[in-house]
Amino acid sequence: MAGTYADDAKIADLVAKTSPGWFSFEYFPPKTEEGVQKLRNRIVRMKALKPLFTDFTWGAGGSTSELTLQLTSAAKNEFGCVANMHLTCTNQKSEMCGEALDACKAVGVRNIVALRGDPPRGQEKWTATEGGFTCALDLVKYMREKYGDYFSISVAGYPEGHPDNIEAVEGGVAALTESEKRRCRVAKDEHGAEVVSVCRDANFKKEMEYLKEKVDAGAQFVITQMFLDPQVFLDFVKTCKEYGINVPIVPGIMCLNNFGGFQRMTNLCKTRLPQGLLERAEAANTSDDAFKAFGIEYGTEMCKALLDGGAVGLHFYTLNLERVVVGTLKGLKLITEEQAAACEGGDKDAKFMVSAQGITTGTSLPAGKRLPGNRPLSEADPEMAKLVQEEK
Repeated sequence: MAGTYADDAKIADLVAKTSPGWFSFEYFPPKTEEGVQKLRNRIVRMKALKPLFTDFTWGAGGSTSELTLQLTSAAKNEFGCVANMHLTCTNQKSEMCGEALDACKAVGVRNIVALRGDPPRGQEKWTATEGGFTCALDLVKYMREKYGDYFSISVAGYPEGHPDNIEAVEGGVAALTESEKRRCRVAKDEHGAEVVSVCRDANFKKEMEYLKEKVDAGAQFVITQMFLDPQVFLDFVKTCKEYGINVPIVPGIMCLNNFGGFQRMTNLCKTRLPQGLLERAEAANTSDDAFKAFGIEYGTEMCKALLDGGAVGLHFYTLNLERVVVGTLKGLKLITEEQAAACEGGDKDAKFMVSAQGITTGTSLPAGKRLPGNRPLSEADPEMAKLVQEEK
């Protein structure tokens, strides 16, 4: 199979020579064959918007590895996209990462997001697998040692701090330092009492030092975790420079498609909400169209502030949908009316865009090999397996 596929462009090289204002799209593997086909159609449709690259997530423990690689390879070799694949070291042995990277190289995919990954559903804290990597830094080092400069490597950054380090503090906002106040989350609990959560300065410092280690080990750019306050990102970029992190920092843009998703994601990631944003979201929660209009409106506001503040580009977490992405890009005048009109079919197939999270479709790699990391859902994520059975 070697030599069958041409090597892809390196995203780090593209970012270096592309003027600010570019954008990219992230997708996840759907859980049904029909969902996969509809996503393939969407990728082709959205390619006409000219994203710099297209990005695919990796399920915990390699649970979607075969499907992730298939979609990544299809994006590159069938649809002509520059493809970027996530690779995590959660709940899988290091050999599985090596086999996944070998498979990427065999199909010419040379862009990887190196991640630790989240713990399997139902497990509160992340723990290393015996015989596996302990962190994303290990994965970056492994890739550079084994593959040299073949891969363009990106890593995650956390403008508000990693969710594991964001905790409720006593004393409210008054107990925080000035830097903590700028990234803290203020919310109400079920009793209406104010709860202030933040990544304290000491932990934030450790995170920045760790990010510097990942870059020094070979990561060439950083894609951030979601945030909704643009100033938090701009502060993060400034802090990166103070720590000698001089690679491009790309903001990850979470698309606000519906109110339920907005609540789940901001609570899960402990995201800071700018003043008045929750009230605007609640007011828009009258219909799907109304909320998506709000998502476009706020997405445009936030992305304009980011670009005006010096962001190199925008990486959209599409959630496998397109209306909010297209509306936002149109509002920013980064695409034409004609390009937007080509995607006006919108999100009518949204019900099919449910994450596989451990469910594969039976498709195979170009060489017919099944990756060891592609394990049954019951083994990779038992809690999700129960939920799927209940859904059926």
